[in-house]
This record gives sequence, C-alpha cells and structure tokens, in this order.
Amino acid sequence: MNYHFRKAELSEIASIWAILQQAIQRRKEDGSTQWQDGYPNPEVVQKDIEKGEGFVLVEGAKIIGYSAVLINDEPAYEKIEGNWLTNDDFIVVHRVAISEKYLGKGFAKMILKRIEDFAVCNNIYSIKADTNFDNIAMMKIFESSGYTYCGEVYFRGSSRKAYEKVLVKQ
Repeated sequence: MNYHFRKAELSEIASIWAILQQAIQRRKEDGSTQWQDGYPNPEVVQKDIEKGEGFVLVEGAKIIGYSAVLINDEPAYEKIEGNWLTNDDFIVVHRVAISEKYLGKGFAKMILKRIEDFAVCNNIYSIKADTNFDNIAMMKIFESSGYTYCGEVYFRGSSRKAYEKVLVKQ
C-alpha cells in the first residue's frame, strides 16, 4: 500500500482524536497510568496542528496514525536525570498513536522512520522521546528502533523514561 506521513489538518481532528481515544483505552487496559488524566485531549491536538507540529500517517486518504513532531521544543528535557547523547538541535516525538485496526503491523516504527527522514531533511540528527515507565510496548518500539535509554524526565509531576536516537549525517 501507499503510505504518507504529512502535516495534519484542522479538519482531521475528529479522526485523530478517535485514534488517540483508542490508544488511551489501550493504555488503561494494559494497566498503564499514561494518558489517564485527561491528556491528551482534542485541544492538545488542535494546538499541535495550529503550530504545524501534528502529523498523520495515512494509507490513501485514511488516517491510520498520529504523532506530534516538535523541533527543539521540550522544556522538560532540559532537566534530565541522566545524560542525553547530544546537545545539538533535536526533534521531539510525542503522542504516537496507531488506529486499532492497524496495530501490530509496524506502523509506530514507520512513523518513527518518517520522523527520522523529516529530521535529516531539516539537518537535525537527534531525535528525543519519552514514555511512561509502564508503557512496555512503546519502550520496546524505541529500543528495537535504535533509541538509547538516557535517563528520566518529568511531566506533570511524574517520571518518564527518556530516549534518544542519533542519526548518521549523510
């Protein structure tokens, strides 16, 4: 099939929110505390899109995944308990979610790969991300995608595992 990773549009908030709600429910069913406090929500998605940071993975016209992609913009990453691999410009990955019907087929990894391509196109060679300590699935995706565990960062009062992947300059 033909997959594209592109900036999301405001008209797509409902579709994106439906995917995020599925992910929120999956986290809950897995016994995770991640995303169980009203975040993310449709307003967060709208802000992502308005700032040009919301991205969708589409199959034809169908949205199958979502992620926020930020450049050098995560204040929580300034205070890491541990050490980042680099101190240069970086891409931040937040809110990765895949539609229920497309789970287990490698689409989260595909989003990460597309974000790597986006980074290199912008001459940025570091990608940083974090996840909850109890989000085993995302930790496995980061580790199998070449990310290195760097320490802990804090969001809204809770500790999260922080990862970085350094990309090779072409």
